[in-house]
Parts: sequence; C-alpha cells; structure tokens
Amino acid sequence: MQLIVAVDSNWAIGNGSKLLVRIPEDQKFFREVTMGNVVVLGRKTLAEFPGGLPLKGRKNIILSRDDNFAVKDAVVVHSKEELMEELKQYDSNEVFIIGGESIYNMLYEYCDTAHVTKIDYSYQADKYFPNLDKDKNWKVVEDSEEHTYFDLEYYFYKYENQNPRELE
Repeated sequence: MQLIVAVDSNWAIGNGSKLLVRIPEDQKFFREVTMGNVVVLGRKTLAEFPGGLPLKGRKNIILSRDDNFAVKDAVVVHSKEELMEELKQYDSNEVFIIGGESIYNMLYEYCDTAHVTKIDYSYQADKYFPNLDKDKNWKVVEDSEEHTYFDLEYYFYKYENQNPRELE
C-alpha cells in the first residue's frame, strides 16, 4: 500500500477539520497519483470533499464507526478488521491511504511507499502525521527541487518503508 500526504515543517496535516493549505500543484500530483486506484479515508476527511462526495475516478473505501453511515458510490467499512478484509481484495500497489490523522496513524506502518509534500512553513495545527524522518523503518528514496506557491516553499518526497507490516 501507499500513502499520500502534505505536511508542514512540524509534520502537521490539519487544523480543526480543514487542510492547512491548498497548493494547486500538490492537488494535481494527488489527482495524478490516485486516479484509477483505491483510496482509503475516514468519514471526517470525506466530509471535507466538495459536496461531501467520494472522489471520482477512484474506488473510495471509507472507515466510519457509525454502523448506519452509508455513501453512494463508495464502500463503507466500520472497523479496522473489516477494512483489512476489504483491502485484501486489491493489488496493494493500487491502494492509497489519504487521511485523516487517525486513518494515517492506523495504517502507515502497513504501507511500503509514502508520497509526502513537505511545506516549509509552520502552521497552527491540531492534526499531525507521524514524522517519517524519525522512524528508522522509513527512508527517503526521491526528493524534488524546491517549488513555490506565492511565498510558500515546498518539496515532493518519496519514502520507502524498509519493514512494512503485513495486512492482518
């Protein structure tokens, strides 16, 4: 499995229920990488999408503890165990974990690849992604030149997990 995330200089990913910033080139990269694949996300992340609707052109798997939660054109699972069973149906290279915080924390150790957009700025935040630079299992295998969006500098990194966990 893979994951895709944008983080600030403190590995923050959100504040309240909102992303820290929207960078068009990062959003384009996200679309290109995930299109035609499976995306795994939580209910709160889905609520932030336009109209609260699943992403078009992708198989959306949404984790919600609410047994009555249902979404048209998406698969809804209600536990980590149910999610693990669902994920076994897909080629792991086609599965992308896309957030939010609790979904990332639950699944990042199962991923073998992480696409991380690092924004060189520290935002006011209350949602964080695990710092892969401090995790001995993760190594940077690719990085980009500096990109800018107005006065923000950001970089695209690709990490590989040297020891991913197997799906349970």
